[in-house]
Amino acid sequence: MDESGKPQDPQEPAPHRDTDGPKAPPPGKKASGGGILMGRPFGVPVYVAPSWFLVAALITWVFGGQLERVLPELGVARYLVSLFFAVAFYASVLVHELAHTVAALRFKLPVRRIQLQFFGGVSEIEKETETPGREFVLAFVGPLLSLVLAGVFYVGMHLVEPATVPGVLLAGLMISNLIVAVFNLLPGLPLDGGRMLRAVVWKITGKPMSGTIAAAWIGRALAVTVLIGLPLLTHTGALGNARPDIGSSDSLTDALLAAILAAIIWTGAGNSLRMARLRERLPDLTARTLTRRAVPVETATPLSEALRRANDAGARALVVVDPQGTPTALVREAAIVGVPDHRRPWVAVGTLAQDLKDGMRVSAELAGEDLLEYLRATPATEYLVIEETGEIYGVLSTADVEQAFVSAMARKA
Repeated sequence: MDESGKPQDPQEPAPHRDTDGPKAPPPGKKASGGGILMGRPFGVPVYVAPSWFLVAALITWVFGGQLERVLPELGVARYLVSLFFAVAFYASVLVHELAHTVAALRFKLPVRRIQLQFFGGVSEIEKETETPGREFVLAFVGPLLSLVLAGVFYVGMHLVEPATVPGVLLAGLMISNLIVAVFNLLPGLPLDGGRMLRAVVWKITGKPMSGTIAAAWIGRALAVTVLIGLPLLTHTGALGNARPDIGSSDSLTDALLAAILAAIIWTGAGNSLRMARLRERLPDLTARTLTRRAVPVETATPLSEALRRANDAGARALVVVDPQGTPTALVREAAIVGVPDHRRPWVAVGTLAQDLKDGMRVSAELAGEDLLEYLRATPATEYLVIEETGEIYGVLSTADVEQAFVSAMARKA
């Protein structure tokens, strides 16, 4: 900081590693729930996003139309059956995500939450697996459980009459789980098959980044294929349906669905590639590289005198110490900026300081994911950075870490 109390331009911040979730909050900020909390199986919160209700309504309407042709005697009650199908389908999606969650917990990887949302669900796993074998298993268990569910529903179909409500429901759930399994096994990120491909390339090359690049670009190719191929398959009748007219409502619906799926896959692939590049740079993020040099001052020191000492020493932060030199508080930068120049000779630094509390002392050697997790667990605006010997190294500002986070996130994949 200069004599005016305004922060000087920090050094170029080191890149920041993001977590495996779609979007990770900067250090010190909590992730929002993102929907309605439905429960905590295995201690992991499960949220239903508002978009789920839109999809549930769409499934109810579409499946209800199919029931009208298969079971016309149901009348309006077919929509209640369709709503049950929508809920049961997403229960199957939850089982798929729980498979990922259980495997992650088995590998001692923390899971932030499970979210059921538009076109499926996501398990937000906060750390990367340590080996390609674990990565493969973690990705494969989801489609595997979907295949198992499809098999269970297939067996159930043969235990009931086909032209009945149970028979139609079991058939629909069997087909939908089979589609979920096959779709997720496609070899492109962000799908499970893409993570499996990433694990294979990682194993062959010994470089996780090489696997991510390959799987991400294949994911982008899949997005283009879905965007173009799905409407063509539907229009030509290759999926077994009657060939619709170009411009019909069914054709437009299929095109819209293809566009949404393609956008989700393309965006997910790009995010996966960007997150991987952030993880690759993570070791460069250390408390030492982001720490501002500090000078010790006693609590009664006038602010103007403290700032003079800091400028003479080339420091950018103030640490309040007791007569024995033990740090007791940090002078908040925001408080300094709020004091007018003519008042600074009469304001003691102690009146602008924040007492050091548990968690506000950070080792200068803390780095990477350990550093980020520490800051998230003990949020504050500034931290005292100390050497292993206990000596003061400086002050770490959350604003500097967040700037490093934003700078790294802004870099293109």
